[in-house]
Amino acid sequence: MLAVIRIFLLAVFIVVTTVAGLVLCLVRPFHRENVGVVSSWYGKASKILGVTVEIRRDPAVTAAMPCVFLANHQNNYDLFTISGALVPGTVTIGKKSLKWIPFFGQLYWFLGNILIDRNNKSKAVGTMQGAVERITRDQLSVWVFPEGTRSRGRGLLPFKTGAFHIAQQAQVGIVPICMSSTSNKIRLNRWNNGRIIIELLPPLSPAELHAPVREIATQVREMMAAKIAQLDSELSSDYTAQTTTVTG
Repeated sequence: MLAVIRIFLLAVFIVVTTVAGLVLCLVRPFHRENVGVVSSWYGKASKILGVTVEIRRDPAVTAAMPCVFLANHQNNYDLFTISGALVPGTVTIGKKSLKWIPFFGQLYWFLGNILIDRNNKSKAVGTMQGAVERITRDQLSVWVFPEGTRSRGRGLLPFKTGAFHIAQQAQVGIVPICMSSTSNKIRLNRWNNGRIIIELLPPLSPAELHAPVREIATQVREMMAAKIAQLDSELSSDYTAQTTTVTG
């Protein structure tokens, strides 16, 4: 029963938020802060899922903008969890097929996000160049899921190199964003689904990104995997402590 209620509330939330977002875009189409505003709205839906989201941000992140944000992509719940960590002045890069999702897809495009056609290499390269221009010309940061798809419990997948090419060409830093594992952790029929930690790591400066992109991608992936494991371990300890308290 709780799952049915949550699904209904999420459906209502998405409809209301999408309509409000489209109205916002009509008032100020493609404004640089639109994505940040709507992402903060979606982040509040984590309460409907019964999770507490804790966002930790290194103090140097704001000073490093504009930059390229790299985040791990796990499942459909990301829309209501990690979206709350998006820093104002940032747009995201998403697959072109999102545009055809009724209402949400149009909102995604109207907000000023960047759509990429992964099935057309020449168009994809052109989109990457467009992202570089958005960074250098408009001083906007870009948010990328370097795995290219949702991991769905398979751990951190290998990184694609597009985001690293963007950072090198725009001569900006990279900020890794790590979210603790949520696969099989959120159950719609459970009242309290615990805590999720999202941590924005210290920026990697442009000077640290002069190596071949594949080498940098591997290093950043290893760094993020280690941090995610650390966050999972911390949450596991919390859960153990809570269980001990209850049973004791």
